[in-house]
Amino acid sequence: MFLSAAFSRSAGFKLSSLTVFAKVLPSAVAIGCRGSFARPALLRVLNELLGKKTLGESLPSRSEAVHKSPSQPEIFAELSKPNPDIKRAISENIYTIPNMLTFTRLISAPAVGYLIMTEQRWAAIGLFTYSCVTDFVDGYIARKFNMGSVLGSIMDPMADKMLMMLCTLSLASVDQIPAYVAALILGRDAILGLAFVVIRYVSLPTPKTFARYWDFSLPTASVHPTKISKYNTFFQMVYIGTCVMKPAVLHVLSSEYVAAFDTGMDGFGVFVASTTVLSGLSYVFSKDTVRFIK
Repeated sequence: MFLSAAFSRSAGFKLSSLTVFAKVLPSAVAIGCRGSFARPALLRVLNELLGKKTLGESLPSRSEAVHKSPSQPEIFAELSKPNPDIKRAISENIYTIPNMLTFTRLISAPAVGYLIMTEQRWAAIGLFTYSCVTDFVDGYIARKFNMGSVLGSIMDPMADKMLMMLCTLSLASVDQIPAYVAALILGRDAILGLAFVVIRYVSLPTPKTFARYWDFSLPTASVHPTKISKYNTFFQMVYIGTCVMKPAVLHVLSSEYVAAFDTGMDGFGVFVASTTVLSGLSYVFSKDTVRFIK
């Protein structure tokens, strides 16, 4: 009873604090005090402080406490459970043949524009043809051998747009296409490009660092062009491609068909400008254009 009186006279102890410790202490007492003289004394102290008559009845024995404690495999199993509150980064293989071909189209686009502006039209035609062929080949390989990737879904239309934009700018600078057609094509693509930059930042999980932003092995969103946009891209490629290859076309046409060819290209330019406007509006009102990866 000496220990009980000592604890009772201590002003620093509060029953509310001991109530919290009582949830953990019984098991420790049961395991640590293996039937020694200290166990009955400690039990009496806790009984008096907590106001319990038979605290010993609520204390588990050492065998019960050990039996009820979780085993190591159970602890690891609990820790390995997925936490829905944690967003894990998803990675994928970006070093595929389709992605490499698409990358060559990206770096060849500035070369095509330079060749057009310097009047090296035959070299420009050759490199432009390479870009068109690889655009078909990389898509075929990705579908045939299941090599599609989120990076490819972003980089493929980016390569097409870069080629079209640089060719459009180069052709407009040498007066090969009307200025209003070039303005619509470049304006729409610039707005979409800015929108995709914002979408990438918004969909990137934390931490939003510069390195993670440009790490495309961490896909965050996939882009799905609308149907009218696909048609518009096709019409733009035909229109711009025909303008790029105009020297070769005029080389095989007789002089009596040149005027008709120019008139047809003027009308085709109006058509492409119209579909460009409709394509831009479709991105604004479509709900399935961008899909976030969670």
